[in-house]
Amino acid sequence: MSQLNGAYYGPSIPPPKSYRRPSSGGGGCGCLSCCCGCIFNCIISLICKILTTVLIIAAVLVFLFWLIVRPNVLKFHVSDASLTRFTFSNNTLHYNLALNVSIRNPNRRVGVYYDQIEALALYDDVRFASQTLGPFFQHTKNTTFINPLFNGQRVTPLTAEQGSHFEKENGAGIFSIDLNLFMNVRFKFLFFKSHTVRPKIRCGLHVPLKSRNATTSPDAAFQGTDCDWIYKRWWIR
Repeated sequence: MSQLNGAYYGPSIPPPKSYRRPSSGGGGCGCLSCCCGCIFNCIISLICKILTTVLIIAAVLVFLFWLIVRPNVLKFHVSDASLTRFTFSNNTLHYNLALNVSIRNPNRRVGVYYDQIEALALYDDVRFASQTLGPFFQHTKNTTFINPLFNGQRVTPLTAEQGSHFEKENGAGIFSIDLNLFMNVRFKFLFFKSHTVRPKIRCGLHVPLKSRNATTSPDAAFQGTDCDWIYKRWWIR
């Protein structure tokens, strides 16, 4: 009858297991987040490969273009300058200046369209005259001459320092005059034409003053001058 008194002397009975429902917004890394990460890495890797391929192709095309065309810089040279009048009085500058400028295109396969050339004459960084030239087309391996002519008068206030500089050069009979060329040009290769490019050319001149018949000084003579490119003024329109 001992089994009827409620006592139990067998092995211990383990407690029942509790069941928890998995939370829907857990912070662990599930299969979905791993798949998203793999897809993102694949996309980034594919983009990098495409960009690298495009850069390599572009570099090869640029090198081939340079190898075929072998582009050379246009050369500007002022071969002659005639200054028959350059006087300053009552804040007015009277001038008569004629220039002969050669433009050399050394390229074998590239022609140049000069849609417009604006020639500016300056004294001591003060503009006193301008003239618009063009348009014309320059063939390959060709030298073209342009002849800017500045004749007239202009109110040109000079500072005390500039006035002193003018008097000094007037006594020497040689004036420092700058010629600036602003151009609208396009380049032609076979049947292709570039966009309009607007470079600036600067020619620093030392021009002797001439009388009607001869120079004021027997030793005064204009020396041919090469011009410089101002690359920071380049832009494509």
